[in-house]
Amino acid sequence: MLRDLRYAFRVLLQAKGWTAVVLVSLALGIGANTALFSAVNGLLLQTIPVADPEGLVRLRWVGENDMVRSRSSYGYTADTVAGVRVASTFSYPIFEQLSASNETLVGMFACAPSRRLNVVVDGQAEIASGFLASGNYFNVLGVPALVGRGITPDDDRAAASPVIMISHAFWGRRFGLDPGVVGKVVTVNNTPVTIVGVLPPEHTGVQRPVDDAPDIHLPLTLDPQLGEQARLGESTYWWLQIMGRLKPGVTPEQVRGNLEGVFRAAARTGMDFYLEGLTAEQRSLSRNRDRTDVPRLQVDSGSRGVYDPSPRSTRQALILGAVVVLVLLIVCANVANLLLSRATARQKEIAVRLAVGATRARLVRQLMTESVVLATIGGGLGLVVAYAARQWLPFGQTAPFDWRVFAFASVLSLAAGFVFSLVPALRATRVDLSGSLKESGRSVARTRTLLSKALLVGQVAVSLVLLVGAGLFLKTLGNLRDVEVGFNPSNILLFRVDPGLNGYDEERTAAVYDRIAEGVRSIPGVRSVSLSQSAFLAGSTWTSTIHIQGSEASHGSHMMRVSPEFFETMEIPVLAGRVFDARDGKDAPEVVVINDAAAREYFGRESPLGRRFGFSPETRGEIEVVGVVRDVKYSDVRAAPPPTVYRSHAQSPGGSRTFEVRTAGLPGPLTAAVREAVQRVDPNLPLMDISTQAEQIERRFSQERLFARAYSVFGGLAMLLASIGLFGLASYNVAQRTKEIGIRMALGAEGSDVTRMVLRESLVLVGVGVGLGLVAVLVTGRLVASLLFELAPTDGLTIAQAVIAMVAAAALASYLPARRAARVDPLIALQYE
Repeated sequence: MLRDLRYAFRVLLQAKGWTAVVLVSLALGIGANTALFSAVNGLLLQTIPVADPEGLVRLRWVGENDMVRSRSSYGYTADTVAGVRVASTFSYPIFEQLSASNETLVGMFACAPSRRLNVVVDGQAEIASGFLASGNYFNVLGVPALVGRGITPDDDRAAASPVIMISHAFWGRRFGLDPGVVGKVVTVNNTPVTIVGVLPPEHTGVQRPVDDAPDIHLPLTLDPQLGEQARLGESTYWWLQIMGRLKPGVTPEQVRGNLEGVFRAAARTGMDFYLEGLTAEQRSLSRNRDRTDVPRLQVDSGSRGVYDPSPRSTRQALILGAVVVLVLLIVCANVANLLLSRATARQKEIAVRLAVGATRARLVRQLMTESVVLATIGGGLGLVVAYAARQWLPFGQTAPFDWRVFAFASVLSLAAGFVFSLVPALRATRVDLSGSLKESGRSVARTRTLLSKALLVGQVAVSLVLLVGAGLFLKTLGNLRDVEVGFNPSNILLFRVDPGLNGYDEERTAAVYDRIAEGVRSIPGVRSVSLSQSAFLAGSTWTSTIHIQGSEASHGSHMMRVSPEFFETMEIPVLAGRVFDARDGKDAPEVVVINDAAAREYFGRESPLGRRFGFSPETRGEIEVVGVVRDVKYSDVRAAPPPTVYRSHAQSPGGSRTFEVRTAGLPGPLTAAVREAVQRVDPNLPLMDISTQAEQIERRFSQERLFARAYSVFGGLAMLLASIGLFGLASYNVAQRTKEIGIRMALGAEGSDVTRMVLRESLVLVGVGVGLGLVAVLVTGRLVASLLFELAPTDGLTIAQAVIAMVAAAALASYLPARRAARVDPLIALQYE
């Protein structure tokens, strides 16, 4: 074997150019597949980085739930059965009851992502991500502090001094990895807290294995001081995720048996306690009647975190997986063709070795060894390509390059080595010794040519599929960008502030908003300023159910709370009535503006002005419609504008707000001035989510942009490889037929005749490949139909453009050998060989 390896390296070094082409092809094919696998590994296979992750279980509930009045959810949870609701949050009183009754778990903890935190260090404020956890969180997970100590149950008491732990990334970013950070007092949401420890860099939390670690970890008892006043004591507000560690020999089913009765009783008790605190009139309201459904407890493995892989990420992985596998097949076909060319050049060498006693099996082993060496080096280079390429993926970017990734790359490299080398090795060693030892031997020429043609046809077919896919996604992206969103997104700067992070009450919050708006409005180049609860097409939604006066029907509606200037700033036309003004203050009767879609759905052909509705059957007459505005895309560019109700910001000014700043020119240059204007109002009030409205909309196309980029890159690569293969095959055929071409030209054939002959033979192969590719496009088109927008998967223009591009590239690749053939000197050709 060592002798085979030494000979393989010597042979490959002798053909440096050929070896480089093969290695680059393999690196691209193996690298693309490995990059995708590394992301899928983090998405589906990776466990959370804690001690013994297989011993963890997560608690969730299944079925209808009348025991909850308000619920927070933070990530995707898959249904166990189609149509059966599954959720993963519980109330704090339920967690306490479960902890007290636990007999099957070593320990149990509750946790939840917190709202973003305003952290002030040495007088400098910044926004940080936060995570709330019960005091035994780190003990149950087995996560030690890298510096200092962890949060303990003693820290999770109401009377305890406020403490936090910080992530390794936050430690480096904010404190320069200073070990003296332990014991430092900082301010979080106006609350002084002491840093007691730094988490190790590998700890990323319990939500998903590939998540970034939250910047700040806090005990649950700090929640009221962060601005959430009632959650800990509210028995009908379900917001905490619960996990635990199994005792030795205990199964998740046994945990369910231990805790399900306790869970259902605690849920029922919580709702009963809430209802007992209401008046008889309040209990008679529709929202408080007939609350009987109690969900079931579900306990399953928590080794991969609380969340399940989202359908969006899974779909992206499947589609990109199909693309990179096709690219790998093209690479293997191309390398096989190169090996066939190489085998032809070494035909005499192989014949000599057979003639002096080498067996065919021995030569096959040698040729396979050379191919495996190529594949191994190509796989190593592919790991480098994969590490760089995974940053293009929208999921799994932080997944580690662990043993699974290296094992996958190794297996893929070896498999590819065998796949693309076996047939060429068998072909190369099937020779006629007497003919091959002659100067003009051609024993493998015909079989080599036939196999090369078949591989080339396959490359063209697959390349066409990828090119059509690239065209479809590029046009889909263009169609989405051309959608009329209902407002003017140009020259709008967006930013968000949340005075509640600094402990402001509603009255102070309203005053701060007014001062910020006034300061920003005074900046030269600013045309108008408005506020809203969220931005359009930012991905967030607020929905509610409305009940119209004079009707028993209820309707779903999207909601938006806005300032009076909002419609002018966003350039949304008023179709009827008026928008908000000074009459609609905090103490005035509530009025709303609705969009045209809401007017049509709720009131038909009747005028909506003056009509009334409410958010429960008992309050149908409380809110008056005073205006109708044009329809606007709310959160999804693809979907039709939903019925939307706009409520007045002045009538409920609390909570965070997004500011819309319309500028006379490009908004980017004004960002610094806007930041200064906000800091003049409150230097400890940081801006969040700064972007332009155009950028906000562009983010909604991330999936389409990903697919368009992937198909374009890989489609172009596939077309290039197919063209190289066609060039090689045409060059080989010209070299093999030099004597024939000389005879034709000696008998009167013109150079143009020879050129047409070579081009015709090449383009016939391309035509067959294009035909097969068109069939594949028609068969597979339905798989991506749901991802397209205003475009059929069999769009004739897109397919025609892909065919033209493929044929043009093939014609160019064939023309160069054809031109060389047309310049053959008949006298030299007749003396060839």
